[in-house]
Amino acid sequence: MSRPARPPVPPVAEALAEGLDEAMIGRVVARFYDLARADPVIGPLFRAHVPDAKWATHVARVEDFWCSALLGTRAYDGRPMQRHLGIAGLEDAQFRRWLALFRHTATTLCPPKTAELLIGRSERIAEAFRVNIAMHSRDGITFPRPLTREPWP
Repeated sequence: MSRPARPPVPPVAEALAEGLDEAMIGRVVARFYDLARADPVIGPLFRAHVPDAKWATHVARVEDFWCSALLGTRAYDGRPMQRHLGIAGLEDAQFRRWLALFRHTATTLCPPKTAELLIGRSERIAEAFRVNIAMHSRDGITFPRPLTREPWP
């Protein structure tokens, strides 16, 4: 099966020209995690793995991740893959919803090229996580088919 066509990801320079900065990333991350925590599909996973007392710290750490990934701030020095490998119940339905919520948030809060950049990066990250989770599963090495996009209501 061939990979679904995805639009090309614009260069970071185009997003910077539109105003991409740490404040914009902070708004996207905060809004996305507000939606994610309340979501019936992915909210239970977040609530089970990130207690209320650590929620603000988690959101700040994810903001650092995105600032490092997009702006090169080097504010993030963690290993997100390791954290996600041990989450039981993290399946394609959760990845599709995560991406749908993220696309919705990015397109709502960001200019077009910036939204495209964030969406493209999020899709690559999700696919990398899925492949690594599958490779570390008890079923051995598998390569899942690429995710299909879930529409946002």
